[in-house]
Amino acid sequence: MDKLLLTPVEAAAALSISRAKFYELLAAGTVGSVRIGGCRRIPVAALQAYIDGLTTPPGPGATAHAA
Repeated sequence: MDKLLLTPVEAAAALSISRAKFYELLAAGTVGSVRIGGCRRIPVAALQAYIDGLTTPPGPGATAHAA
């Protein structure tokens, strides 16, 4: 069975970005996460939603964001 939840380090590696950059995305609310006890976990679906948002052209009047 594939993992459904990733640690922040695993999620950063999956996106091929630094851990620090991933924590910036979490702090900004750009990528969703859940807390289980004292642990922060990132649903794989939240990573896919983030990627989809990067690859979907913005609609009329929307401003592009830098990743």
